[in-house]
Amino acid sequence: MSVIGEAALSVFLELLGGKLLDSALNFVADHKQLHPQLKQWKSILPDVQAVLDDAEEKQIKNEGVKKWLEDLQDLAYDVDDILDEFAYEELRLKLKKLQVQASTSKVRKLIPTCCTSSNFTPTSFLFKNSMIPKVKEITDRLNSLTTRRSSLGLSDILSQAPTSKEKQPRLQPTSVVDGAVEYVGRHKEKKEMIELLKGNTSNGVSVLSIVGMGGMGKTTLAQLVYNDATINQSFDHKAWVCVFDHFDVVNISCTILKSIDPDSRHENDLNLLQVKLKEKLSGKRFLLVLDDIWNENYNDWTILRSPFGARTHIIVTTRLQIVSSIMDPLKAFHLDKLSDDDCLSIFTQHALKARNFDRHLQFKEIGEKIVRRCNGIPLAAKAIGSLLRTVKYHGEWERIYESEIWNLPEEQCGIIPALRLSYHHLPSYLKRCFAYCSILPKDYEFKEEEIILLWRAEGLLQQKAMPQIKYLGNQYFQDLVSRSFFQTSSKDKSRFVMHDLINDLAQVVAGEICSKLEGDKKWKFSNRTRHSSYIVGSYDTVKKFEAFDQVNSLRTFLPLNMSVRWPYLTNVVLADLLPRLGYLRMLSLSGYKITELPDVFENLKHLRYLNFSNTHIKCLPDFLCTLYHLETLLLNRCSKL
Repeated sequence: MSVIGEAALSVFLELLGGKLLDSALNFVADHKQLHPQLKQWKSILPDVQAVLDDAEEKQIKNEGVKKWLEDLQDLAYDVDDILDEFAYEELRLKLKKLQVQASTSKVRKLIPTCCTSSNFTPTSFLFKNSMIPKVKEITDRLNSLTTRRSSLGLSDILSQAPTSKEKQPRLQPTSVVDGAVEYVGRHKEKKEMIELLKGNTSNGVSVLSIVGMGGMGKTTLAQLVYNDATINQSFDHKAWVCVFDHFDVVNISCTILKSIDPDSRHENDLNLLQVKLKEKLSGKRFLLVLDDIWNENYNDWTILRSPFGARTHIIVTTRLQIVSSIMDPLKAFHLDKLSDDDCLSIFTQHALKARNFDRHLQFKEIGEKIVRRCNGIPLAAKAIGSLLRTVKYHGEWERIYESEIWNLPEEQCGIIPALRLSYHHLPSYLKRCFAYCSILPKDYEFKEEEIILLWRAEGLLQQKAMPQIKYLGNQYFQDLVSRSFFQTSSKDKSRFVMHDLINDLAQVVAGEICSKLEGDKKWKFSNRTRHSSYIVGSYDTVKKFEAFDQVNSLRTFLPLNMSVRWPYLTNVVLADLLPRLGYLRMLSLSGYKITELPDVFENLKHLRYLNFSNTHIKCLPDFLCTLYHLETLLLNRCSKL
């Protein structure tokens, strides 16, 4: 079910084809073999990037295209690693030159500058020659991908045409409530909303917002309030508009006018529409529901609301906290997950046409397990309950439970497109940050700074708009909080968690690139894995790290300690595993009962992040002085240091 995300891959290729490659080209300008090949990379990468839209669409049905995208993703990481080697060597030579200049400045004034250039040193010459086979291998793979691109029929022209998904518009929810199903949960929110709506407004338009991740029941709550009998008595006019992707003020205004006056003519002139709306609503109590808003433009909102008077109440449903803030609501209702009892009632109504399992005891045990897997999302309970509506065999219920929700057919399971839609709406740079977070275990509570430092180490904070990288990371993190990808922990308000199904979604979009060891299952990481995590045990022995046997180009080695105090780590990790992971960007040994670090780490020259916190180390090894790319060194609570 995993698919390669075009947008995330596209932004990666942009970064590679930009300043990283330009810098490497400048560094090897004097080398007759390397320079022409890097020039070739620069010309091929944009051509490959141009067909990504078409490839993403075709990979779902064409296994050859999916394999092409996987190979391209692997190649992109390998290109990045090689460009990083050039950057490291260039920086090393510059620092060495500065040291020499400082110590022998008077003598060096007598030496011609051509003889002191870093591009002409013996070590530089040897380094560049050693890179020839690596660069040639990348060139061959790039050329192979270009040939396969043509044979697969991938086109940059086709990618501009509307996709099949776009040709089949999403079925929009309406204001009508399903009378065959008894509503459960959110009764408190419904009651409070109705009381607020029935109150008088004196300070202009009154807005109530319903905020939550996909599948939480925002639209259902709005439907129940909209159709409540006391609300019907309290308002002269009502209108329901499903906004969805495109916030078109003219179309929205036209729909509102039609709801108030069904005989009104279709009008494309916004001024005429707003004049008519103002006339019709003058002195009237008016309730408007704007369902599923994604637009973050404050100006669009102010234009839309301009004809509405002080007796207007608006209900907004959105997945984005920022949308709620822009609309300055009288009250924002943040929908969290439902209780297991409420989820069970939703599930049984759709699966068994009953409120509980009392008359279907043969399904009770397995049904309750399925409901727990829905993890409080009402849409998940409804979707899986609907799947089992006609199934009378216990074995089929077992099959549904044992399969992950993500392995169920999309056309049958509404939760998948509901959550994928949130991912689809992310900017490409946030898609990469979100996918990276798939290495976090379920129920793991994390701090904002912890995640920002990991993103930084992996080079995910490279947008040009904001030079202060820390603030850029804060902005990215809060954007994901606003979109409900991260939620404040109920146990500790300073920490965050990912909902189980959001965590599953991250794993789906990341695929084999991100892998984690969880539970007692016997895992073997793919050779495509670049980012890894595992939950620390009391004794992390050799057996555990057999999962890393096939991994050669790992970038993230992240042990996560949920509760163990002073865990034991096999020396095989320090002596054998980590030294062969020469492309690591991020390494943590936090919490382990280790006292010294061997110098075999000196070949980990790509490292950006090192965490030795809560260890018993007594001194820092000399190799740290040669890690010229290192940005973060954490030494919290190292009492023996």
